[in-house]
Amino acid sequence: MSEVSIETLTYEQVAKTIDHSLLRPELTTQEVAAGCDLARRYHTASVCVKPCDVPLAARLLAGSDVAVGTVVGFPHGSSATAVKVFEARLAIEQGAVELDMVINIGWLRSGHDDDVLEDIRAVVIATEGRALVKVILENAYLSDAEKERASRLVEAAGADFVKTSTGFAPSGATIPDLILMRRSVSPRVQVKAAGGVRTLDALIDVLRVGVTRVGATATATILDEFCRRKGLPVIGEGAKAPITTGGY
Repeated sequence: MSEVSIETLTYEQVAKTIDHSLLRPELTTQEVAAGCDLARRYHTASVCVKPCDVPLAARLLAGSDVAVGTVVGFPHGSSATAVKVFEARLAIEQGAVELDMVINIGWLRSGHDDDVLEDIRAVVIATEGRALVKVILENAYLSDAEKERASRLVEAAGADFVKTSTGFAPSGATIPDLILMRRSVSPRVQVKAAGGVRTLDALIDVLRVGVTRVGATATATILDEFCRRKGLPVIGEGAKAPITTGGY
């Protein structure tokens, strides 16, 4: 995807790569509501909110073009599979249509691939086709061989995306990791970058290696900069996502 550039992209194409992240544990209800409003104004692909905030986001974004997403087994991935399944079902009932679940990192590193596969597959089955499933590998803790193996397990389990990071580990998305993940799965599985994509140039860089979604808190900064460079009206001079510190 080396042909990807600011010149060749439209605003909609860029905005619809962004999952606006509202996962910081200290975010207030008011800040989550403000984040949903920001996502609506900027027409992002989705918001990704904490499970407790799904009903609020679903209400605020009803009738908009912004999908409601949430997390499962977040951020450590160590919840029992039955708990992940319950989280997934409840989130869907409350209005989520995208789920970012965390792989069981310890099982993967222990070589328990069958258990990892069934953990992911159980969540995929629980959605009954009503939600996209993105599986977070948390690459900061994995070797390249483990990242490749995990990516293949994600595809075998029937999930829709393989994702780099939670944004709460020591490091996030890197270009080498994204290339490795993209090469490890078929075109059916999409790749999401999360953690460290805070500028327009960084977003363009990950799109060039095949990423189709990006988790970000710096949404307004990224999209306002795109508008400036393209000579488009800037949507929100000075607008910022609530609490832009952290991995996303």
